[in-house]
Amino acid sequence: MTPRILVFTGSVKSASINAKLANAAQLALAQLGADVTRISLLDYPMPLVNEDLKAEKGIPEGAMKLGRMIADHSGVFITSPEYNASFPPLLKNAVDWVSLISVDGKRPIKPWQGRYVALGAASNGKFGGIRGLGHLRTVMMAVGCQIITEQCSVSSASTAFDEAGRIIDERVEGMLRNTCKSLIEHCRHHGTVA
Repeated sequence: MTPRILVFTGSVKSASINAKLANAAQLALAQLGADVTRISLLDYPMPLVNEDLKAEKGIPEGAMKLGRMIADHSGVFITSPEYNASFPPLLKNAVDWVSLISVDGKRPIKPWQGRYVALGAASNGKFGGIRGLGHLRTVMMAVGCQIITEQCSVSSASTAFDEAGRIIDERVEGMLRNTCKSLIEHCRHHGTVA
């Protein structure tokens, strides 16, 4: 069975180093045999989470589209910048809106529930965004995801990738590959393949 893996980053900045990490993850996952879909949160616009808005108008269409995309994949690889030792509001807002989805038309749907998720971060600092991943891991567990143990953290990220988009440092490249391999194995052996 070929797991379908969704890859996206919590940054929409042009020339984002976390987008580079997401691209490297996409490549590694494909090389390991996954069916990979790479998206940008720019294509799923949504307002700030607001319970009054939800009650009045329902879940925003951007959030519904993202939720359907997540539900159609057995695993997700998320890369995230670190903002003040946590992860960015763009990503938190997307995660929260999707967590509020319970139906799609007449069909029950809880996109995050039971989904296997791998995490990565890239930063120019020496910690490689690792502090933000701790917070992101907690939130993703709270919305019902199964977070794999392995993760990838890339420090000095502006100079960490070659022209083909691969990670230069063999140890860090190995960390990414192990994370991708673990995500695929969890999706194959423990999860449902969408």
